[in-house]
Amino acid sequence: MKPFHTSVSFAGKEILFESGKVARQANGAVVVRCGDTIVLSTACSSPEPLPDVDFLPLRVDYQEKFSSVGKTVSGFIKREGKPSERETLVSRFIDRPIRPMIKEGFFHEIQLLSYVFSYDGENSPDVLAICAASAALCLSDIPLVKPLGAVRVGLVNGNFVVNPSVNELKSSQLDLVLAGTEEAVLMIEGHCNFLTEEQVLQAIATGHDAIKKICHCLKAWQEAHGKPKRLDTIKEIDPSLITLVEERLTPVLLTASKIPNKKARDQELAKGRATVIAELTAETLPTPHASLDVKRAAELVSSNFMRKSIFDTKVRYDGRSTKEIRPIFIEQGILPRAHGSSLFTRGETQTIAVCVLGGAQMAQRFEDLHGEGNQRFYMQYFFPPFSVGEVGRVGPPGRREVGHGKLAERALLATLPSKDDFPYTIRLESNITESNGSSSMASVCGGCLALMEAGVPIKRPVSGIAMGLLLEHDRFEILSDILGVEDALGDMDFKVTGDQSGITAFQMDIKVEGITIDIMRHALEQAKEGRIHILNKMLEVCPRPKPMSMYAPRIETMQIKPSKIGIVIGPGGKQIRAIVEETGVDVNIDDSGLVSLSSNSAENLEKAKAIIHGLTVEAEIGKTYTGKVTSIMPFGLFIEILPGKEGLCHISELDVHRIEDIHEYAKEKNIRVGETMLTVLCSDINDRGQLKLSRRAILRQQAHPGV
Repeated sequence: MKPFHTSVSFAGKEILFESGKVARQANGAVVVRCGDTIVLSTACSSPEPLPDVDFLPLRVDYQEKFSSVGKTVSGFIKREGKPSERETLVSRFIDRPIRPMIKEGFFHEIQLLSYVFSYDGENSPDVLAICAASAALCLSDIPLVKPLGAVRVGLVNGNFVVNPSVNELKSSQLDLVLAGTEEAVLMIEGHCNFLTEEQVLQAIATGHDAIKKICHCLKAWQEAHGKPKRLDTIKEIDPSLITLVEERLTPVLLTASKIPNKKARDQELAKGRATVIAELTAETLPTPHASLDVKRAAELVSSNFMRKSIFDTKVRYDGRSTKEIRPIFIEQGILPRAHGSSLFTRGETQTIAVCVLGGAQMAQRFEDLHGEGNQRFYMQYFFPPFSVGEVGRVGPPGRREVGHGKLAERALLATLPSKDDFPYTIRLESNITESNGSSSMASVCGGCLALMEAGVPIKRPVSGIAMGLLLEHDRFEILSDILGVEDALGDMDFKVTGDQSGITAFQMDIKVEGITIDIMRHALEQAKEGRIHILNKMLEVCPRPKPMSMYAPRIETMQIKPSKIGIVIGPGGKQIRAIVEETGVDVNIDDSGLVSLSSNSAENLEKAKAIIHGLTVEAEIGKTYTGKVTSIMPFGLFIEILPGKEGLCHISELDVHRIEDIHEYAKEKNIRVGETMLTVLCSDINDRGQLKLSRRAILRQQAHPGV
């Protein structure tokens, strides 16, 4: 079988799709290339549907091979292992738009794998991986409803750029990843520097125009080379079963919808559903229904009930209108020893946000295809099972925790002061203690308040809100500050962060076949109203950053010449370790020669600064120094006027009168090597950096002051 190709071009770049040469035993396999960046994506599914499953068993994994840039992993183990944070986030990028596009009722296990085999440093592989996974599904027998594509959009020098290069992205005011079909948008995620709603919509429209070209290309490719879709195992819900469940479950839903408390409502619903399942699966029935079929029907009936209720009455389960925000309660400084803390509660969603400040050594180190680096600001999100009243796994963060933490981190990034203005490393925690929808946006609000409590001079306070959507034919309802049930049974989860004037981050997931730009415009306008309401509540409690905590370390910086870095570090780090041991101050030096000193003691800070200054300061002609005699030679004395810096005081410059024998003179004046301190003048520095010193000049000045 010969390989077959297709391609699409926009913004002066060609994206080439190839199949039929690599990974031919997969259900579908596609190699995508842009420039010298090459990504392989494969799609495989199990031969038979999984038993006792009522959800789509889809697994997505993305891996960046270090060999793609001609290097290997640093450290002892030279093999890629646990997914990095970036790989986890990109795996979520691929999963989120594809999941709603797999035909409902297909319960075969599906695995999508994407590997970066070549990276040119300019064409980002993440959006290519989404396109490659979509193309692999198009060619496979897995029932993808329709092709989808993805692009990145930047804002460079006032112009929107589709799939900007890595260098262009560094100066971009926007980083938007967008996925969708020819007709609508499925997923957006990104962050920006306080752009307006209209600018974000323009970026989405620009990106969607490019996505249409990708989808049109893949649609033709699928028609020419795609396998017939496997539809014979699709498990449809029997309409008669939906009717039976609706008759029995509707009274329970009516009762539960009047219970505002989440836990009590969930208990009522669980009890009602259990009764319905027991009745319709009883063996005494002539034809008992399968338990999983009843559960699926119950979820559909519950979703339809909620939709009809809100469409008809404009009132939600907790009694709010579609635009109303839940009650907000805030308490600052609840943890006395933390540098900043805030208890943020919105309805039944709550977080304890904590801010910790530290020196450069506290930065989060990472390694990716661009090399090694560190983050001076990072946010970590924790979601223990008790937050939803459950028993569950406790351990390393899952993909959801990583994703929520990164979203909140990006939301706050635009408001942080520069390193020059605030040289601290900042670590934020969001500890979710209650959850009933939108805990990531509570993390943004609580995180911002914790920063202000810690005394971080942020540029502008920001808040966040999660929006929902109910879509039915030509009518829709936008829901502000959604509940967990509205997220689970609704059609959209759209998170937006920012202040009164602009947006800093956004994330949208869709459970239907996409939404239009017009619906998105309504959602953004309504989100702005809710965002401002929440922000005003925050500012009532904490209108401005507070003074720094007495428990926070004090940090100072000093600049040295890059050529002096080796002197401060010393052989094998010996010198810098000695400074740390002597002063107790944490010392960090970057490649530019910026020295960061961190300590709770001002006295120790000054001591460390003096040592580093002494190590790096250079002698100046005409300046007076007091130094230790290091050796006595027949022609003069060598004197260390600065740490590691010696100069020669010639015998003729040692005194105002002639010296015949320097050893006799030293004996007479009690000059001893390693003990005697002499004050001298630096009279000259030759082209090799050697110092010429004069004690005679100092003695003359003392004898004739003012001359």
